[in-house]
Amino acid sequence: MITILKPGMQMSIQDQGRVGSRHLGIGQSGCVDPYAQIITNRLVGNPDNHPVIEITLGLAEIQFDNDYYIALHGTDMKASVNGNAVQPGWSFYIKKGDILKLNAARHGFRNYLAIGGDWHLPTAILDSYSTDIAAGFGGLHGHALKAGDRFDITPKYATKIGLGAMLPPKSTHIRILAGPHASILPDNTCDKFTEHSWHISPSSNRMGARLLSDECKLAHSLSLPSMAVMPGSIQLPPNGEPIVLLNDAQTTGGYPIIGTVIEADLRHFAQLKPGDFLHFEFVSLEQAHLAQQKLVAHLNQLAIALKYKNAKS
Repeated sequence: MITILKPGMQMSIQDQGRVGSRHLGIGQSGCVDPYAQIITNRLVGNPDNHPVIEITLGLAEIQFDNDYYIALHGTDMKASVNGNAVQPGWSFYIKKGDILKLNAARHGFRNYLAIGGDWHLPTAILDSYSTDIAAGFGGLHGHALKAGDRFDITPKYATKIGLGAMLPPKSTHIRILAGPHASILPDNTCDKFTEHSWHISPSSNRMGARLLSDECKLAHSLSLPSMAVMPGSIQLPPNGEPIVLLNDAQTTGGYPIIGTVIEADLRHFAQLKPGDFLHFEFVSLEQAHLAQQKLVAHLNQLAIALKYKNAKS
């Protein structure tokens, strides 16, 4: 059993989300950084798509009523147990009665907590335990975790403690593919979008990262019928302030789409907090495939290393 003592800014149960249901109007949800989820799960011996707890900003506390292997990954929140530091990217043994404390995030925005064992949650919806906070289902009764929430986890010790793994490097240089409306937007809109820097608006959330610029406005009067959108779609409202759709985004929208963030770079938005600056670059489909292959290779190398380490131990 674990108990949420302090949830911080936002804490929720997520896995890789709901795939194949957007035609029904059901969003994806899931971890904004699925690679952090996979890596932390591997460090504690869980399957890749096992649920984890996504922690936003920090300032959180969780109590454990059993002995578990845990792992954190993402930004450094100066986590500790009984005064002992818990470093991100390493498996850690936590004992019954211990309290995991997380301070404010330092150089990012989100952390992911994996706990080794079988999580006893309400029934999965469309093959996912992810919390869709806006729709009110999934996770633990469809809401972000709050103080006093509890759920049971049967521990499993399927790996070794002291295992470590790095996340793929994070970046503020975001690669994108040209969107379906790039050619019908006002002249030079795409050039202006990539030539200027943007920063994350305080009104951003898991639905989308709103972008602001002190140098550039991309206002337009283009009106379009609604069309399908997905995480990574970059919508351009008439006010000229783009929105990068994220995991909890709606399934349709009527704003022009200037581009789409490549799958390999969408994970960077897990750590981009309000005020952070970023740049965009248009790339080819081949470049997008190569970037994704590099991430797959990273996970494959980790699988080999963990298999060797566990066998050797």
